Amino acid sequence: CIQYLYTDFGAYGVRVRAVPFYATSSEQQIQYMIQDASVRFLFVGEQEQYDKAHRVIALCPTLERVIVYDPSVRISSNDPNALYFSDFIKLGENLPRQSEVEKLWAEASDDDICDILYTSGTTGESKGVMLTYGQYREGFRVNDAVLPLSEDDVFLNFLPYTHIFERAWCYLGLTEGALQCINLRPADVQRSMQEVHPTCMCAVPRFWEKVYQAVLEKMENGSFMERKLIREALEVGKRYWVNYKSKGKNAPMGLSLQYKLYDKTIIKLLRKTLGLERANFFPTAGAAVSPEVEVFAHAAGINMVVGYGLTESLATVSCDIPGKPVTIGSVGRLIDKIEIKFGENDEILLRGKTITPGYYKKDSQTKEAIDADGWFHTGDAGYMKNGELFLRERIKDLF
Repeated sequence: CIQYLYTDFGAYGVRVRAVPFYATSSEQQIQYMIQDASVRFLFVGEQEQYDKAHRVIALCPTLERVIVYDPSVRISSNDPNALYFSDFIKLGENLPRQSEVEKLWAEASDDDICDILYTSGTTGESKGVMLTYGQYREGFRVNDAVLPLSEDDVFLNFLPYTHIFERAWCYLGLTEGALQCINLRPADVQRSMQEVHPTCMCAVPRFWEKVYQAVLEKMENGSFMERKLIREALEVGKRYWVNYKSKGKNAPMGLSLQYKLYDKTIIKLLRKTLGLERANFFPTAGAAVSPEVEVFAHAAGINMVVGYGLTESLATVSCDIPGKPVTIGSVGRLIDKIEIKFGENDEILLRGKTITPGYYKKDSQTKEAIDADGWFHTGDAGYMKNGELFLRERIKDLF
């Protein structure tokens, strides 16, 4: 929701560290993260989140306030620590502490911790990844260098802002002047696409798998002629992209003319049905992208940009770069100034300005992850081929 962004940027303006939680976090996880990061102010959205917060507040001595975004939430009558977001905002009316704000602003540094993002905990105890303003600044620079974004772009935000992918992507869009449209309920995303016609939207591969399945179902339910035309159009799009465009080659005139015709008719109609008729490009990461889905997206004229990154690397390590060859199955080319080498079991090791300084209050885990020479050990195995990065498997099993 929009209040989430107000809170984040309000915090940044006074050098307060923002520690985002997932809406689905359990009470035990919330209690652990509040205690680990010594959280003082907890912002919640809906009734279920407030009820969880109300139950854990007695167990969290650092917690001073619970601030509620949704005015329809029922605050408990015996809860003096909770207030609504609208009342919280009123505390700043007439700028009662402006001199303190200006002092904090003057002392701000790129080395300040901006966010602490907790890992999922699937590989052991959840760890707070520290992200600095300097990391974000470098992240904006290196992504701006390779991604064609401008103030004409329209972003649809639908992944959780807690996830570094959506968080960093949204912030990058703000630096470019792109319009941000916020999808409030995950189930509504396809309707939101048809309403706002995004030019860009970051998504996990599962989302595109669902889009692909929806198109296949549409084909199955259509008339014989509709099925034939869509299949032919996608087949031409596939040949055009796989054999030529992805390799940086010019397609033969016959295929080019055929593709242009379909792109202006059948494929254009298909994109319009999805709400993607103004598509610029769509970053995809977070899991392996199936070759079938990647080829479908490009065949349909949807410029899917596959990438790889981690919370610890402030998202992007590598991505498909416009104008350079793209190999199906790769996770693109390294961004500027990120160093890579391969360790034992082909583990990907990274070094650069976008890499975390470490885990909050966890020196031993930080030393395990970042060696004496500054190389961050990702736990992912991979290899480089013709300038592109390919992933093999996760060395540290998720389960």
